[in-house]
Amino acid sequence: MANKPIKREIKYLGKDFEVFRNELIEYSQTYFPTSYNDFSSSSPGMMLMELSAYVGDVLSFYLDNQFQETFLQYARQANNIYELAYMMGYKPKATAAATVDLDIYQLVPSINQSGIKNPDFTYSLVVGANSIVSSNTNTTKFLIEDPINFAVSNSLDPTEITVYESSGGEAVSFLLKKTRKAISATTQSIDFNFGAYTEFPTVAISDNNIIGILDVRDSNGNTWYEVDYLAQDVVFDSIQNANTNDPNFSINSSEVPYLLKLKQIQRRFATRFTSPTSLQIQFGAGNSADTDEEIIPNSNNVGLGLPFEKDKLTTAYSPTNFIFTNTYGIAPVNTTLTVTYLIGGGVSSNVNSNILNSLSGNISFYNNNITSDANANTYFNSLQVNNPNAASGGGDGDSLIQIRQNAISNFSTQQRNVTPDDYLVRALSMPSKYGSISKAYVEKSKIINLLPGEIPSTLDLYILSKNNDRTLNYASAALKQNLQTYLSQFKVIGDSISIKDGFIINIGVNFEILTLPEYNNNEVIANCITALKDYFQIDNWQFNQPILLKELNVLIDNVEGVQTVENLEIINKVGSGYSAYAYDLEGARLNNVIYPSIDPMIFEVKNPNTDIQGKVVTL
Repeated sequence: MANKPIKREIKYLGKDFEVFRNELIEYSQTYFPTSYNDFSSSSPGMMLMELSAYVGDVLSFYLDNQFQETFLQYARQANNIYELAYMMGYKPKATAAATVDLDIYQLVPSINQSGIKNPDFTYSLVVGANSIVSSNTNTTKFLIEDPINFAVSNSLDPTEITVYESSGGEAVSFLLKKTRKAISATTQSIDFNFGAYTEFPTVAISDNNIIGILDVRDSNGNTWYEVDYLAQDVVFDSIQNANTNDPNFSINSSEVPYLLKLKQIQRRFATRFTSPTSLQIQFGAGNSADTDEEIIPNSNNVGLGLPFEKDKLTTAYSPTNFIFTNTYGIAPVNTTLTVTYLIGGGVSSNVNSNILNSLSGNISFYNNNITSDANANTYFNSLQVNNPNAASGGGDGDSLIQIRQNAISNFSTQQRNVTPDDYLVRALSMPSKYGSISKAYVEKSKIINLLPGEIPSTLDLYILSKNNDRTLNYASAALKQNLQTYLSQFKVIGDSISIKDGFIINIGVNFEILTLPEYNNNEVIANCITALKDYFQIDNWQFNQPILLKELNVLIDNVEGVQTVENLEIINKVGSGYSAYAYDLEGARLNNVIYPSIDPMIFEVKNPNTDIQGKVVTL
């Protein structure tokens, strides 16, 4: 009769070297008491046990690490955080471009028309798209994406005309003015060669401060479109509002110069940042034999491609993906793709006013035959540009902590803003080429601010941007308009958004300490100031965040060499380069906590090198 196998107790709680080693010794002593009993550190048996414990410790470590990296809130490796963020629908930003309003001027002579002196628009200039504006004192360059034609004036693109020079009561020359928005970016191009057909070909752009893709064209002149994900086969396309395109709407062409339509596209690609300096471009899996077609949505083709086409009642549709595809677009084959992309942005792109004064690009006369005129050079060289206001919206790319937090918040919105927090994360997720919001806070409009009979569906979105020196600033009108346009794509019909400036309260810190014997007083003070600078770094502060005085005392007290904190005072800095808003810090103080006001505000140490002062006192 066969011996019944012995049931041995195995413990599965071991996690590190010591536990594994001790459990192996205990196991041997329990089940092999007579076979082996030399557990000294120099014995061969102990060598094998410690080797086994070593392997178990390493495997346990990597198993825990790999499991940890699958959760966005715990992941530490940058590439995993980027990938998990995309899985949750958030697109990290490598940089944020500043925006600025530019005034462009030129002179034209007068011409007598029916006894009236009018501008002679035959001398007007045309500035091509993607022109560059720069400064003689700053290396940051700005891009004007739209062309400029001084001969054209309408409600959307007016040409302001003023008399520049007159003689005998009659105009001799006129000054023409156009206004354009520009972003802190320059264009770069790179070519990618594709050979035989492969599924989902992927290429990558390696560069610093990548804002995004501007244009992709192949060697046959075909345009490739960027989509949020490859399954999105329909994009919004704009066409000129002309009689040949749509005679029903062409009568309103001055008010609506372009019409918006849906277009199915097969040449498409999706992008994602794998690191702050690498932008990956991925194409579909279809072959080039697939035909292009435009599909107008109707009840017959909505849901085309659903499995078995059984039931459309319970299908979840996206407005940009109501026609389903199995190829996810076509892959480029035997062609060369020229990718034009934008680089730039950053906090340093928030340049001051009146310094952008050099315009370069494709500039020509509206009338090409005018170049032979003796005065042509005078009017050609009269072209000037200036930025009356400072640029704003420029910012650094998302840090790993910002990516993690924004992605977690973004996940539950499902691309639609339902709660106030949805609008908050959407504002922070605005594409970088339209500007960057440094701080944002959203709340329902207060009842006292509503008009009689108004339904309380309005949300107040308070925002702030950054200056060139990384201090807080109020967002420009251009940045607010960009944000308003961006949010309009995601808001619920009944919601209305009011974008407002948050309140900045500038503060300073004065403290007194006792130092321990044998410590250098100046060195201890410097270390305390450094600790406070890190604590009040503006990236760590949000709207309506209180100041915890007890926490500040503990922070200073933990600095090496500090015996005790004798006094700590928070003071308000107002005017003379600081915020214009004063705040009663003592009145807002309760139980060693300085509370914010009812209105959305943020505390900021504007000049930490001078606003944080400390000294050593004696008993």
